Amino acid sequence: MSAPENPRLVAIRSVAAVLDGRSLDAVLPQYSQALETADRGLAHELAFGLCRWHRQLHALVAARLHKPLKEKDRDIHLAMLLGLYQLMHTRVPPHAAISTAVEMARLLHKPWAVKLINGVLRGLQRELDDPASDLHARIRSDLSIRYAQPKWFVRAMQQAWPDRHEAVLEALQARAPMTLRLNLRRIAREQYLDRLRQAGLAGEPLAVVPEAVVLEQPVAVDALPGFREGLVSVQDAGAQLAGALLDVQAGQRILDACAAPGGKTGHILELADDLDVTAMDADAGRLARVRENLDRLGLRAQLLAGDAAQPPAAWQDHPFDRILVDAPCSATGVMRRHPDIRLLRRHGDITALAGRQAAILDALWPCLRPGGRLLYATCSLMPEENERQLTAFLERHPNARNIELAGSWGHPRSVGRQTLPGEHTMDGFYYGLVEKQEG
Repeated sequence: MSAPENPRLVAIRSVAAVLDGRSLDAVLPQYSQALETADRGLAHELAFGLCRWHRQLHALVAARLHKPLKEKDRDIHLAMLLGLYQLMHTRVPPHAAISTAVEMARLLHKPWAVKLINGVLRGLQRELDDPASDLHARIRSDLSIRYAQPKWFVRAMQQAWPDRHEAVLEALQARAPMTLRLNLRRIAREQYLDRLRQAGLAGEPLAVVPEAVVLEQPVAVDALPGFREGLVSVQDAGAQLAGALLDVQAGQRILDACAAPGGKTGHILELADDLDVTAMDADAGRLARVRENLDRLGLRAQLLAGDAAQPPAAWQDHPFDRILVDAPCSATGVMRRHPDIRLLRRHGDITALAGRQAAILDALWPCLRPGGRLLYATCSLMPEENERQLTAFLERHPNARNIELAGSWGHPRSVGRQTLPGEHTMDGFYYGLVEKQEG
């Protein structure tokens, strides 16, 4: 592809890399380096939008092609999807959506595609303008197309949430709010809301999470009052629930077993004094982000690169009072923030992830003292990773007692509690709490 000085080409190139199995968070900053700041924002918007709506856009464009394009012309296919994304999901005028997509053919040095892109998009525009068209009927009748999700995931949500599956699918298409976590030991929420107003920013407190403030509009972190001083962090309200559920007490020895990027580690350290916290992660590179986050907050933890399924044997002799297992998971509950997940995740991944989660839980259980508590957390919506996982753990370990989670947030499951995307502004999180019995 051509050098990425054009934000639309950057979006196309980034999504092509996602389709090859790479993370959007990894490729988009790399491909955006040569862009001006304003163009970088446009590239971000277009790349995220293409990922969010890819399955819908692909299905509608494919229906208008006489035959699929060759793999070497994936960029042309993505240019058509980009044009259709702007037609359907942005306020870009139709003529501009089509003309900028056509221009991609020239920038990609494939002038033969000009007529193809123009014809496909103009045909789709006519159908979009007709509420009675086959295109609209197809969108209405097929949830996978309407919500741009793989069919296996739609079926999974129908089974897991029969009364709420459409609300879940719809919420996953929305843009997530920017939510802040305050260090209430350093600043009161009303005091911080005043500082936001003085800075010309609007925010609202969230009743179910005492530390949470939801911004009316996202802003750069440097624009947040007190961010550099460590008064405030950016963290979804659902993720903030972990701190209270752990019931952290001064002087405790605590393990955050899958800690990167460190949001929950920082929250734990903000809750009490004299904590002995170990933050572990399998990815040494991501563990560096934990260090950066803690440095900004003025907090300290012992950082350890390692596999949580193979913890140090010495931990059994010196066990923890609290263990947080924020387990590697399908991340299906955070698709609002990471729309590339819907392109990267496969149904077969769930079984493999569930096996990994079980191995971590079993390996860390001997590292918890009698009377101590382990909080199991995922950002998944899949029962196999959540309540079924913890139910199986309880069956394997007779000395584990389930602690029922009460609250006005989320939905009680057979074991633990689940938040759903969009409810109380939160992403989709699962929490289950177990206590280790004596003997």
